[in-house]
Amino acid sequence: MVDFEDSGRSDRVYERADIAEHASLWVDSGFDIARFLGLFDLDNAQARRLRECRRLFSLLWLLVLALEDPSSPRNPAGTAERQAQRLLGLLG
Repeated sequence: MVDFEDSGRSDRVYERADIAEHASLWVDSGFDIARFLGLFDLDNAQARRLRECRRLFSLLWLLVLALEDPSSPRNPAGTAERQAQRLLGLLG
């Protein structure tokens, strides 16, 4: 089976931001996002774009988590609130 949902050309900075902000990496794991992102050399423009993309993905995840059906939660209680704090940190 092949999932073509997000297939196509992209750029590395955008994809790294997507990985870094995916809720599955921080909700229940010890994944070190800062260490992961530190493995890549970025010029100033790429670093700015990474920050911008992370903010957008963080906002996306806040919306997804905030709209989760409370009668059938897929994530631990308080996850949306934690995501809001993550977004505020990225905006700060």
